[in-house]
Amino acid sequence: MPSAVVRPDSRAEARPSANKKAGTRQGSRSSATLSLAAPRPRAVQVAFAVLAAGFGASVGLSLTAETHGALAAPGGILMFLGNLTGMAGTYLALVMVLLVSRIPFVERVLGQDGLLRWHRKLSPWPISLIVLHAVLITFAYAEATKTGVLHQIGVFINSYAGMLAAVIGFGILVVIAVLSIHSVRKRMRRESWWALHLGMYLAFSLAFLHEIALGPSFVNHPLTIAVWSAEWAATAGLVIVYRFGLPLVRSLRHDLRVVQVQPEATGVSSIVLKGRRLDRLPIAGGQFVEWRFLARGMWWQAHPYSFSARPQPPYVRLTVKAVGDHSTAVSALKPGTRVAFEGPYGAFTAHALQRRKVALIAGGVGVTAIRSLLEDLPNGSEPAVVLRASTAEDVPLEAELKELVAKQKGKLFVLVGSRTEVPVQKVLNAITDPKRRDFYVAGPESFVQAVVHALERRGIPSENIHHEVYAL
Repeated sequence: MPSAVVRPDSRAEARPSANKKAGTRQGSRSSATLSLAAPRPRAVQVAFAVLAAGFGASVGLSLTAETHGALAAPGGILMFLGNLTGMAGTYLALVMVLLVSRIPFVERVLGQDGLLRWHRKLSPWPISLIVLHAVLITFAYAEATKTGVLHQIGVFINSYAGMLAAVIGFGILVVIAVLSIHSVRKRMRRESWWALHLGMYLAFSLAFLHEIALGPSFVNHPLTIAVWSAEWAATAGLVIVYRFGLPLVRSLRHDLRVVQVQPEATGVSSIVLKGRRLDRLPIAGGQFVEWRFLARGMWWQAHPYSFSARPQPPYVRLTVKAVGDHSTAVSALKPGTRVAFEGPYGAFTAHALQRRKVALIAGGVGVTAIRSLLEDLPNGSEPAVVLRASTAEDVPLEAELKELVAKQKGKLFVLVGSRTEVPVQKVLNAITDPKRRDFYVAGPESFVQAVVHALERRGIPSENIHHEVYAL
């Protein structure tokens, strides 16, 4: 691992002994064998099939609870539609939570970027269905009792068990939905967005109480209660295990602490950490971790930063560019600072390779993921590495990249200039044989999207383009 880790009080180099859609590829590697298990796309397909079947079964239970007499009664049709939309919306909400619960075998295939895309595509449906459920049920009761809608809302809150909690949960859900609009969300700090989404768990929990107590499909229907209780318990269990339990266990097991902070380029610093049993940490080059530095003012927030080198036990390194309050504070961390972490995550790994030759494209600090990925590439991949930066001083780890690329008999291109001076087309023109390569793209979201779209326009199949955007 050339220049991968600088040990305390030494400038000696530490050297090793030798999604998008993810696939597998056999072959010898230029560095240590990948410690991360290969992705299992078939397992993910089965999981989605189970979710689809569960949707049909769970929503179907609401149909079995209806009778002809209930449908013919005043407000009966509205009640049925309200019940149906409520069940469908709630189930999809559980699926939406599962998509971001960090289930390892799913995350290794789709990556964080892919999971967030699915999460965003799905999110309007449960929210819309739950809103429609609230409106339909209110009108149904108002029609059945021959009272006005506003009066019925007051009756719900004051007289129905669990309804006040449901109204509070509904309000939280609506607020989160409004703040999730892209034009609003992009103005929020990551920490605020994370805290806000904790309210989503509270909203769903409050809603479940009133479903069991009042839902027509639940009252006097023990099978429905059992099925939905199992689904809620399974979802909560997966969230607790993978979002909280596993990160806590790994943080305690590996006991990472800051050893050294070293400058790499303008506004870019590498943080060297020391820990225990790092050989047991399942990690591949190109992945990232949600880091939580247990220092004053930083302990309560976690941020994603890529590994900038494969671990060299007992050391590991990440490289951070100062672009905000948290990343700026990272460069001032003191040796001895304890570090908790969640991960590693990402499908941006050598497991995704479909072709023998590789092109690696990085914008800005996206070079960190490219740097660690280079160590995992199979021999003979002849990497064409293209770095785009505003100035020469903005290119971190360049010496290490040169050494790794040369070892693989590849080529390194450093393109310096503004976006106007170095457009995406010029970046891609540096690669003379694109049809024979897999492409890995890392960097700011706008840069990654522009490169991916340009590659697709040039006829590169989507299965040969791998990228991961670490954004809200």
